[in-house]
Amino acid sequence: MTIDRRGLLATFGAGAMAAPAVAGTGQGAQPTFLHGVASGDPHADSVVLWTRVTPGADGARALPVRWRVLDGEAVVASGTAEAAAERDYTVKIIAGGLRPGIEYRYDFRVGDVTSPVGRVRTLPVGATPDVVLAVASCQLHPGGLFNAWDAVSKLERLDAVVHLGDYIYEYGAAPSDYGMAVGTALSRVPQPPHEIVSLEDYRLRHAQYKSDPDLQAAHARAAFICVWDDHEITNDAFITGAENHQGETEGDYTARKAIALRAYYEWMPIREPRAGLGLEHINRSFDFGDLASLMMVETRLLSRGEQLDYEKDLTVTPVNGVPTPDVAAFEVKRNDPSRDLLGAGQLDWLKSALTASRASGKTWQVLGNQVVMARVAGPDLAGSATPEQLEGFLSALPAAYRSRVQAAIDLFKLGLPFNLDAWDGYPAGRERLYAACAEAGVQPLVLAGDSHAYWVNDLKDASGARRGVEFGTSAISSPSVGDLFGPLPLGAMLAARNDEVVFCDQNAKGYVLLTLTPDRAEAKLQSVSTTRVKPYEARTLSTWVVTRDANGLTGPVQA
Repeated sequence: MTIDRRGLLATFGAGAMAAPAVAGTGQGAQPTFLHGVASGDPHADSVVLWTRVTPGADGARALPVRWRVLDGEAVVASGTAEAAAERDYTVKIIAGGLRPGIEYRYDFRVGDVTSPVGRVRTLPVGATPDVVLAVASCQLHPGGLFNAWDAVSKLERLDAVVHLGDYIYEYGAAPSDYGMAVGTALSRVPQPPHEIVSLEDYRLRHAQYKSDPDLQAAHARAAFICVWDDHEITNDAFITGAENHQGETEGDYTARKAIALRAYYEWMPIREPRAGLGLEHINRSFDFGDLASLMMVETRLLSRGEQLDYEKDLTVTPVNGVPTPDVAAFEVKRNDPSRDLLGAGQLDWLKSALTASRASGKTWQVLGNQVVMARVAGPDLAGSATPEQLEGFLSALPAAYRSRVQAAIDLFKLGLPFNLDAWDGYPAGRERLYAACAEAGVQPLVLAGDSHAYWVNDLKDASGARRGVEFGTSAISSPSVGDLFGPLPLGAMLAARNDEVVFCDQNAKGYVLLTLTPDRAEAKLQSVSTTRVKPYEARTLSTWVVTRDANGLTGPVQA
């Protein structure tokens, strides 16, 4: 069966307080920088710098844009680029000739109009005592205020932001659309107000997100290292289709995907793919001196087959007159060796990068991965809650969903996976990844987004050997499954049910602050008190530490 997480969550969240509408994208007499500045993909000697010029009244012509990079008051790099309609007046340049491990400032200018000032740090080389990364994902604009981005922008020390996807969402502004109960109350209505399909649609949606002042502040604070997940294209995307793509009304999926990726590369501070590769090849790596390597992988468009679905793929047959799911047959499908997320080519690239990182003496290998990697069986609600609690939970759901949620509860009693869109839907591919890591002599730190929940997971292969440790970040603003459960502690139930899940919080919103040193990796789960109003309070939900011993990584321990 299918639990439509997004459709169900769209019905929740009414009663939020109103807030000002998002900044506009209209034209004035003079060109302006309404979408801020951003940097990304830092190397030791270069960085990507980005802005977007909102043209003035004569918007049809291309505009010369001057840029500069400053070390203190000294200009160390500068040049002129062009903002033109062909790329929606976005400007993206690679500023080179920089020194490693230095925090620079940068800005842009059109005529007499100057952009906001951004900060960016190049990657270090050689001995590196520490690295500080903010890990984030899932920022549904109508889902709430981007308070977590405001918190990131105020961090005293930050080397880079690792964004694991769902930077934008594709949904429209109908009352039943995802997040619109909150979005309407906060005056955060998607633009355009329909599901995005055309190039103009995707560009306008990116523009709306980049107009948010909290997101602008975070971009101005540090370089972003990004990868998409599914919503940058459309929900539950895979190679040949997506759950939220209807060809009969929305046209060819391949064309839509190409349009979405074109807008993404225009609007994001990211390097173009390596020569000879298509836009889907977003996988790439970054070296932080002698301390760590970060490998960003792609799990949506290069190799992912269609997601399994309990409603379509789990056969129910009568046994002694009782409808009974054929779990054995479903598990044969789920464990099909052809099911994969990375693909052979990307896995070879990753294995080579991991091997090179270890051979160079780096302490940490970090995987920037979109979806949860751990084995996570669904919660045993019937065994974890009293009958009264369970009845209260079900009665609070919209009537249209009660029978489907009850069916999910029954399925999860059988130990079936919580999320088939995650690595649990592709276990053979996961084992191949674990084998590649083992052959490279590496136990990676795995970063995950997508789930709108915090995770601390002790990753094991099919034999039970530890293959890594996973830190999953919650959403910046997107609704969580735990929001539906009221007083029932979904995260605690999942941790109790699953050996690999050390900690899970399915309610809080925020990001992960990851600090790496030669001796330990520390993950602080940073949350904000609300996404509905300002001011808000920022706090550390919990702190987790991983070290090394003679056997490799230790399991995560709460500090």
